[in-house]
Amino acid sequence: MTAFPQPPDDDYAVIYLEDSDKPLPEKINQATRYAYFKTIARGGKSIIQSCKDMHLGRVICYKTLRPEFEDNVIEQRRFLREARVSAMLQHPNTVPTYEVGRDSRGHCYFTMKLVHGYTLREIFNYRDRYDLTQMVDVVIQIGQALAYAHSHRVVHRDIKTENILVGPFGEVLLLDWGLAKVWPADGGNGQLSPTTGHSGKDTSTSNNITGQGKLEGTVTYMSPEQIQRDPDIDYRTDVFSLGVVLYEALCGRPPAEADTVREVSELILQAQPEPPSHHTRAAIPRLLETAAMGCIHKDPNQRIANCVELVRLLQQEW
Repeated sequence: MTAFPQPPDDDYAVIYLEDSDKPLPEKINQATRYAYFKTIARGGKSIIQSCKDMHLGRVICYKTLRPEFEDNVIEQRRFLREARVSAMLQHPNTVPTYEVGRDSRGHCYFTMKLVHGYTLREIFNYRDRYDLTQMVDVVIQIGQALAYAHSHRVVHRDIKTENILVGPFGEVLLLDWGLAKVWPADGGNGQLSPTTGHSGKDTSTSNNITGQGKLEGTVTYMSPEQIQRDPDIDYRTDVFSLGVVLYEALCGRPPAEADTVREVSELILQAQPEPPSHHTRAAIPRLLETAAMGCIHKDPNQRIANCVELVRLLQQEW
């Protein structure tokens, strides 16, 4: 008998003939399509559950807004933008989106592929278990995803280690397009208008900013123009953020590190960061250090030009 590799988690369902050949109901009832819900993550504004698609027999992700945001017009628009942008960006390093719809109460949801694995944040927390080649390969694949998105005129705007997932079978996925910037056909800036009604943590001591009408994202990875709320922000903000991720891969810490959001913001806006080699005794290849520093120039015009160029650099012999 052929020996098959064991699935890494119980949620990876083994495929049986009885499941694949089960007849489809004559009448489709959308209300009973998804079952066996289990909450797997709670974000600042959304809830992600795993559930079983009873028609296709697979376990998937089911994402909704948190109850306090379900009737917020701006958050609904942002939620639908995330669903549609992630669906339209069909790349090996983005998560496939399956369906967008409304539940029985009229609230929006969308479904997507369920991938198990570790975030890059978790990998960095145990960086001694990984070599530099593995971590740089993750950065390269995220750079490929961003290059693809930028070619479609989409800017992610929330690149950080928590939004990069590494799966057990070689998957590297860029998550969470909820802050993506997309330009309208008439050439406007594509910005969503802020609203009132903040519900979140005190941003004076947390690097996670989730308040409406305020900075959106994680300040440690933000470019200066994102901190300054530049309405003309473009893909070069993602180059900066990915450069911060690369910098952290090289030396174990980001270029701007402090106790409060205000202090981190001031460092990003005003201070010249030391090269990664300043923060570690480990030998850092010069090409990688140059690439990281080339991404985090405060002036977007002085950065590495785009993610295609960054990927090309990282793929060289270093």
